[in-house]
Formats: sequence, C-alpha cells, structure tokens
Amino acid sequence: MKPSVLFYLGSCRACSPQLLSLCSCICKVTMRLLWIVALMIFSNGVGVSGLNKRPEFVNIGATLAFNSTIGKVARIAIQAAVDDVNSDPSILGGTKLRMKMQDTNYSGFMGIVEALRLLETDTVAIVGPQSSVVAHVVSFIATELQVPLLSYSATDPTLSSLQFPFFVRTSQNDLYQMTAVAEIVHYYGWREVIAIYGDDDHGRNGIAALGDKLAERRCKISYKAPLRPGATRDEITEALVQVALTESRILVVHTLSSWAPVVFSVAQYLGMMRTGYVWIATNWLSTLWDTFSPLPEDTVHTIQGVITLRMHTPDSELKSKFVSRWSNLTSGINANGPIGLSTYGLYAYDTVWLLARAIGAFFDQGGNISFSNNSKLTDLRDGDLHLDAMSIFNGGRMLLEKILQVNMMGVTGQVKFNPDGNLIQPAYEIVNLIGTGYRKIGYWSTHSGLSVVPPEKFYSMPPNLSSSNQKLYPVIWPGETVQKPRGWVFPNNGRHLKIGVPNRTSYREFVSQVAGTEIFSGYCIDVFTAAANLLPYAVPYKFEPFGDGMTNPSETELVRLITAGVFDAAVGDIAITTNRTRMADFTQPYIESGLVVVAPVKKMNSGALAFLRPFTREMWGVTACFFIIVGVVVWILEHRLNDDFRGPPRRQCFTVLWFSFSTWFFAHRENTVSTLGRLVLIIWLFVVLIINSSYTASLTSILTVQQLYSPIKGIEYLRSMKEPIGYQQASFARDYLIDELGIDESRLVPLVTPEDYAKALKDGPRKGGVAAVIDERAYVELFLSTSCEFSIVGQEFTRNGWGFAFPRDSPLAVDMSTAILQLSENGDLQRIHDKWLMRSACSSAGTKLEVDRLQLRSFWGLFTISGLTCLLALCLYFLKMVRQFSRHYSEELSSSGQISTSARLQTFLSFVDEKEEEVKHRSKRRRQLEVVSNRSEDKSMYNSSSKRRSVESSSNRGIECGSEV
Repeated sequence: MKPSVLFYLGSCRACSPQLLSLCSCICKVTMRLLWIVALMIFSNGVGVSGLNKRPEFVNIGATLAFNSTIGKVARIAIQAAVDDVNSDPSILGGTKLRMKMQDTNYSGFMGIVEALRLLETDTVAIVGPQSSVVAHVVSFIATELQVPLLSYSATDPTLSSLQFPFFVRTSQNDLYQMTAVAEIVHYYGWREVIAIYGDDDHGRNGIAALGDKLAERRCKISYKAPLRPGATRDEITEALVQVALTESRILVVHTLSSWAPVVFSVAQYLGMMRTGYVWIATNWLSTLWDTFSPLPEDTVHTIQGVITLRMHTPDSELKSKFVSRWSNLTSGINANGPIGLSTYGLYAYDTVWLLARAIGAFFDQGGNISFSNNSKLTDLRDGDLHLDAMSIFNGGRMLLEKILQVNMMGVTGQVKFNPDGNLIQPAYEIVNLIGTGYRKIGYWSTHSGLSVVPPEKFYSMPPNLSSSNQKLYPVIWPGETVQKPRGWVFPNNGRHLKIGVPNRTSYREFVSQVAGTEIFSGYCIDVFTAAANLLPYAVPYKFEPFGDGMTNPSETELVRLITAGVFDAAVGDIAITTNRTRMADFTQPYIESGLVVVAPVKKMNSGALAFLRPFTREMWGVTACFFIIVGVVVWILEHRLNDDFRGPPRRQCFTVLWFSFSTWFFAHRENTVSTLGRLVLIIWLFVVLIINSSYTASLTSILTVQQLYSPIKGIEYLRSMKEPIGYQQASFARDYLIDELGIDESRLVPLVTPEDYAKALKDGPRKGGVAAVIDERAYVELFLSTSCEFSIVGQEFTRNGWGFAFPRDSPLAVDMSTAILQLSENGDLQRIHDKWLMRSACSSAGTKLEVDRLQLRSFWGLFTISGLTCLLALCLYFLKMVRQFSRHYSEELSSSGQISTSARLQTFLSFVDEKEEEVKHRSKRRRQLEVVSNRSEDKSMYNSSSKRRSVESSSNRGIECGSEV
C-alpha cells in the first residue's frame, strides 16, 4: 500500500467511527481501480512508463548479398543512412535505429533463412530483400507477421499485387522500365524483338511485362531465350546460336545474374555485335558500369553500341552532398578498387530515411512497439526450427500506413507513393555505351515519353505523349554506324518461305502452274520475282499451289491461311480489300484494278439529226430560253435609246428574235448604246462562246469517231434494274455487290472463264444470260482485248489494287513495297505488264463508247451568271425609269388632280415607250415656255407698278401747286 494512502488511513483513525468507515470504503474502491488499470496496462505488454516514453532502440534488419554488384553499394548506403538518422535526434525524438544486416551470399535459400532469423528478433521492418525471388517467399511471411518489407532492388512487377500488402518497393517498378524499352522499339519503327533473360521470377515477369507493352504498340517478342540463373558459357553460347538463326536483330537482355556480361562476350565471339544488330540492356548494365567503372578493357570492347537504361534521379543539393561523401564512405573497403555509386545505392539510402520518418510518425501518433504470439506457430514449439520465436508485430499495419504516407525529398528526388504503391514520377535515362564512356541520348518518363530534356522540366506542364514530341539524340550502333539498323534479316535457318499461289482455271496470264512441274508463271509471278531480286538480302522461297485447279480458289481464304500459319505469304491476283487487310499486311499495289461494268455495245451511225446529239433535251431547252430572255432584256434596255430596237411591233419582235439567235454566230448587226445593254451582251457572248466551243467539240467527235452504244449506263443503272448480273466465280465482287450495293443475291450469276463471259453477254437476260458482267478492270481489259462487241460502260466504281500478302507486321512487306516502287520507277513494271497483258487481236482504235451528251449541270454556273446579270440590269433600268418619270411628270400628275392607278400606269408605260430624246425635247420646251411665261408675268407686273408710281407722282405735284397758290 502506498504511504499516501497509509497516512490517509492513520489520520482517519483519529476521527469518529462513522468517518472511519467511510474512509475504509473509499480506500477499497481506490485499490480496486488501481488493480484494474495495472492489469489493463500489463495485458497490452508495456509498462506504465511506456505510455509517455519512446524506446531507446528500434530493431530493423536488412538482407542483401554483400559481395554482389548491388549489395556492395547498398550495404554502404544503408549504413550511412542509419548513421545519419541516428545523428539527428529530431527524426526519432532520441530513439536510435538498431540495424542488423544479414548476408545472403548470392543464395535465394540463404536469403529466406536470413529473413527468418531477423524476424525472430522483434524486428519492426526489413530493408530488402535484394532479389525478387526471395521477395516472393519472404512476402508471405511478412504478411503473416505484419512486418513491412522495403525493397530498393526487387523490381519484379508482380510484387505490386494485392497478394503482398506488406511489400513496399522503394525504387522503380520494372513495369515502367519495360514500357521505356517498348517505347524505344516503337520509336525506331521495329516490330519484333528477341528477349534474353534469366529464368527466374525477376526475368520471367519482367519479360512478360515487356510483351504486354510491346503488344500495345503492335509489336511483339518473336523469340525468347531463357537462361538459368547459374548459366555457363556453353549454355549461353547454345542459346545465342539459336538467336542468330532467327529473323529479328533487336535483342533485349534482362537479368540481374552474374552471367549477364558473358552474354556480350559470347555475342562478340559469334559475330553478333556487328552492323545490323541492336542490343538493349535493362538497368543491370548501367548499374555494373556505375559500380565498377572503369570496366575491364575486354568487357568494354564487347558492349560497344549497346543501349542501356538507368533509373533517373534528378540533380539536387542532397544528391550532390551524398555523391561528394561517397569516396569517403568507400575508402579502404574494397581492396580490388573503388566502388562507384549506382542508383540502387541512392534508393537504398532513401529507403532507410523513408523508414525512419515513418517510424517517427508512428510514434507521434501514439504507436508502440509490441509483439504477440502467432497461434499458428505456437503449435510448432516442439520442433527444432524454433519457429515459435517469430511473433506478430502489433503495430505493423499502422507502420505500413505511415510508410505509404511519407512525402519527403531524398537523394533520389521526391519520395512519395501513388495509390498503386509505386513511387511517383518514374523516369529512366537512355544511355549509349561508346568507347570507354557513354552518351546520354535521352530520357523516358510517364509524363513526357521519350525526350532529350530531363523529365522534371515537364512536370509543371500537362502530360504530352504524342508521337510528334518523341525525340532521342542519334545513336552509334554496334559496328560503329549511325544509320538506324533495319532490325531484322531473313532467318538463316535453311527454311524456305511457303508462298501460296492461287491455282486458277481462268485468266492464266496472271498466274498459272506449268503442267507437270512445280514451276509457276504469269504476270504476278514475274512481278514478285523481279521485286524479290531487288531486296538487299536473299529470300529463299517456294511456291505452293492453292486450289484444286477445277475452279478458281477463294483468295480471301488464301489470305486467311497466312494468319493460320499455313502459308508465309501469298502471291497472285489478290485484290487489296478492307476485309483482307484485317487479316494480313499487303505490299504497295503493283496494278490498279477496281470494279467495272461490262455490257454489250453496238455501233451508232450518224443520222440526219446527229447535230442535235451533243446536247441533252434540257440543255437545248434552257439554251433556247436564254437566247430569247437575253434578246428581250437587251430590247428593253435599248428601246428608248437605239433606233435599231424601235419601230412597229412586228418589226420589234423580229428584231428581238434575230438579235438573240444571231449571237450564236456572233453575227448580230444591231449596235448597243446603253451601258446596261452592253454589260448584258458581253456576259452573254462569253456564255455563247463556251457553249459554242463545247458543242463544236462534241459534234466533231460524234461525226468523226465511230460510236458505240449500250442501253446500260453504269452501276447505278444496273442497281435500278431487275436483270441478272454476272461476276467472276470466287471474286470479292459478289460480297461487295450484296453487302455494299444491296443487290439481291438471286440476280448474281457466277462465271468462270472469258468464254462464259462472252456467251452470257451475247445471250442476254432473255436467253438465260446476263445484262452485264461486273469484274476487276485487269481481267476485263484482258477479256476485251479479244471481244470487241463488249465494252466498259460507266465509271470504275471501286478503287482497288493487287498486292502481295504477308503476315501482320511483317517487315518483308515493307521491303517488297519499296522494291515494287523501284520497278515502277525504272519501267520494269510496265515492261512486265506489256509482256503478259498486251493484246492486239482486237483493235479498237478510233472506236469508243458513246460520248456522254453535254448535260445542263455542266453549264448551270454560266447560265446563273448570265441570268443574274440580266436581272440586275433590269432592276437598275426600272429604278432609272421611275426616277425620270417622277421628275418629268410630277407637275402634270399633280395638276390633273385625282387620277386612277390604271391611268398612272398607262402614262408610265407610254413614258417608257417614248424615245428618250423626245422626252428630253418635250421637257426642254416645257421649261422654255415656263421661262417665257415667267418673264411675261414679271413685265406686266413691272408696267402696272410703273403706272401706279406715275399717277402718284402727278397727284403729288397737283397738291404742291395748290398749296403754293
């Protein structure tokens, strides 16, 4: 019992019994409360002093391979960070970090064992594991014991899954690195890569992520070469020999194993570091370079021209200070030479600081370090492994929460996690290894993509990943060349390309198999052979027939077999259609061949009314109307001024008609004197000139060139009919006519040979034939070369071409397209065409299908201009007449008093019909009369005024005389 309580009870004894009894009750209640509080405190595993005081030490651990490339640097960086944290009491408020580092000795098994040993010692967090393989196993244990794992080097993307909530990656996720690699491949226009990787969790999952990112850009991994973690030189040699036999020359090496440099040594020995190859190494190579620079001369020689990636850490004062300290931190540690500072060292340093700040926040929020037994491990207490020594960290979830909430500036830049648990603003440097150094050719980030500017410059701007903004500096590739490698070669594995060729029964000039042999000939075969000979590399191939030789095979099915892997390519008369381009890639078209309509035609003789044929009825009608309209308009404008347009009504009508139609020959005799009349006439003469020239040209053609006539005008005419239509069997024309043009399938008649075409067209619909045949122009031209009684009618209504088909994203399709363009430019393509497709059996020179008659729609613009000119001139003339009428007749109309509208209109029409000179003369006389009248009035007024003044003066003199008397 405490002294204060005893004193209180002693003092109570001197009081009354009632008071003593009250004191005794209070004492009992107080003691019970004290016991309850004590039990609550001890049941939580801490003493009373723990409520107000932080522990002196916090146990943390680290697992790493001390002598590995990453471990050498990380060990020094971790210890430096622990020392820095412990030297700053403001971080943990006086608490020290007690770091225990365990050496895994390059072993995944030892990595697991050492992690278990750390978890036996009440460790609150582990910095590590170093490898992704160990991280996968230890993450299960950490999740069970609620101990956070903070790894600066386990970059396997799958560790970020929800399966491992207590695994925290404090460096960049390999998902971003593989995105950068895929972006580089896409930037240079390559389509396929070969992956060489360690066959462990780190390698497999990283390459899987690369495959996904390449697929997003329509690229792919064409071959995978996995190597076991402890691969020997012979195993590496065997794998690279297989790689050399493949098509792609873009090789991606992804591993953290010690055998990685041997890959380049073997590649150098096999001649795989020469011109044409592209080697892309993930950040393991930049880590090796940064840690052991300068590398041995033989190693440097084997990696010339290689592109590698390095995790980007922005320049800052903190980074500069730590880099300047590094030489002091590493002095005397390694007898084999200095240890360079890699980016893994920077991330390891920041990891410790990240953990320290999280622990500080953990304590600030009232967290305490306590452990409890795991019931699952208690049952194993009797075993020799002592697994029951591991206990659950009660504050693990709270500490994990504080870790993910940290936002600080470290030597690697801003350290902050996004909602996915990855560090924000991932970025990589892209490095080209040349000579004894390297060139930084650009950067990659999720914010700006590929750029030659550090990504932190763009963080204040909106993200911009458009292809136009992607840029890298020039690269010096293996073989010391600056020319971008093509990225692939034809595989040197003795295998021939299986090229499917349609085994046709008709139009064998395009492609056919020589009877009894495996040889194919024809226009398409010669074009392919000539183009293949222009390729800068040899292409071994073998033609294989497709079809039974009895009917024309489906070329769409032939293209589909490329997708199925039956054929490596298809050569023949294969039209490039939308449906087929979804299945394969096509070369540049080597011949244009859209769909056309073929119909029977007959000769047209020039008849007595041949001069009417150049214009349609509508054109003749509108032209005649405009002749009359223009004549009337000119008569109206000239009638008051020009004597040629005056006279008796009959003469004026004749003048209008004569003037109108004589303008066709520019033979009009009447002169125009008014400005508006001349304007209308000059516009009309221009229209007549165009119409006359067109008429003359069309009539000349009709009279001098033999004409062919067909009642079918084109595809639209066929659509409106109900007659049967022929098409080539197995052609895409059938689907096009049904799906695109809506022609009923019952109207379509399949035809096989040119003889079938001719018979069906001659018989016509009435005798079981067809009204027309729809086929590709290339076939039709060959058919018409021997069948002059038929012709193409209307316009070509599709724009297709023939090309060679290859698998999707095949680089051979691009090179063959270039070769076809070369054939076109040097004239070989035309010579091949003339060799196979030029026919002279049917000469059609001087004969052509009936020329389309000149339509009104071809001249509506001219007629509109002329009509608007006439309308404008009439409006101006009307306004002028109204103005003159008002000026000359205003006084007469006002003096006449009330007059009717009809009388006023009659007066106006009379005024308009009068010659302008007469109106002016009459107006002049009226003005003269007005002047004379005004003068007479003035004179009479003057005389009367004079008389009045004389009378007044006489009377005045009489008065004066009387007064004198």
